[in-house]
Order: sequence, then structure tokens, then C-alpha cells
Amino acid sequence: MNQNLNNAYFIPLVSVFIGSITIASVLASKIIVFFGFFVPAGVIAYSCTFIVTDVISEIWGKQRANSVVIGGFLSLMTVLILIKISLVWPSAPFWNNQEAFQSVLGATPRIIVGSFLAYLVSQFHDVWAFHFWKKITKGKHLWLRNNVSTIFSQFIDSVIFIIVAFYGVFPIWPLILGQWLIKVVIAILDTPIVYFIVILIKRRNGHSGYNELGHEIAEEQ
Repeated sequence: MNQNLNNAYFIPLVSVFIGSITIASVLASKIIVFFGFFVPAGVIAYSCTFIVTDVISEIWGKQRANSVVIGGFLSLMTVLILIKISLVWPSAPFWNNQEAFQSVLGATPRIIVGSFLAYLVSQFHDVWAFHFWKKITKGKHLWLRNNVSTIFSQFIDSVIFIIVAFYGVFPIWPLILGQWLIKVVIAILDTPIVYFIVILIKRRNGHSGYNELGHEIAEEQ
């Protein structure tokens, strides 16, 4: 793959991934009503990350996708550290919004641990499952591996995060069910987006896909 063309698509995708995962962690402390279900406010932003990893898995391979997942984790850690520093840093004498600032950004340790654990398990599972089904389907039916890998990974993410973050605080099963169902709907709706991005990149490069090192591979039958 031409390196400039590689970066022209890969870097924007990683930027969307990093932006989505970090803002999702900030929004997670608010519970919203979404079509009658109670879900963390970051559900849509977080669902975007699975679109990105599926596209990267399809075009650049498993190794590159896992590297993006690790990069996302490092970004979360960096954001957490910077937020904690800002919370403890003495505020200006004329600034009177510390309590509100603390309530929005001062996530409890349970939410932090839950989000990190759920992120790592679900994202690595998504990459693994995507390539498992790609092998089973012999490279066909992108819609199948996109949806199956994402839907199951989102269920894992919902269970881990809700139990760790909110067990004993809120009723967990309505939260798990609501969050997962919303994520399933989003996963189904994002399938055309995944197809559009994958087809765009493949046609732009004149090849069907690329291996884990970014080298060209033959058309899969």
C-alpha cells in the first residue's frame, strides 16, 4: 500500500477511535433515557469504536487492530491522569464551579475500573471474533462478521461495565439489557457505514485488502 494513502485513511480512523473512546468515558457517569431504556450517555460514542476496529481489521488485519485497541487504552489512561490532576489542582479564587466540575469529571473508582476492564475484554474479543468469522466465511459476508463480532462484544462490555460500576447502586439488569439492546440496534445500523468505508478504501487502493503489515493481499474468494 502506498504509505501516504495508507496514512490518509488509517490516521483519521484512529483519530475517530481515540476521540470516541475518550469522550465515552467522560459521558459514562450520566444515565440517560433512550427509547425507554436507561443507558450511560456514552453509548453512541463507544459504539463508534467498534465500527473503526472492524474496518481496520478488514483492511489492515488483526495485528494492526489490536495495536489500535492498546493505543486507545493508553489514551484512556492519559485522559484519566490529566482529569485527576485538574481535579486536585487548586482553583482560582474567583472560580466557583469546583463542585460541578467534580460531579461531572470525578468518576468513582468503580466506574473507572469497570470502563477499563470492559474496554480491554470487549475490544480484544471483537477483533478476535471478527477474524474468527472471517476465516469461517472465507473472507465473504462482511455484514455477518461485523454484526456477530460487535453484538457479542457489546454484550460482554455491557455486562462487565454495569456490574463493576453500578452493582448495588442501580438495578443492574435493566441497565445491562437497555445498554446492550441499544448497542445491537446501533451495530445493525452501522453496517452500511462499515461497507462504505471498506469499499472506499479498497477501491481507492485498487486491491481487496491488506495483511497485518499493510502489504497487499490477493482477492479472497
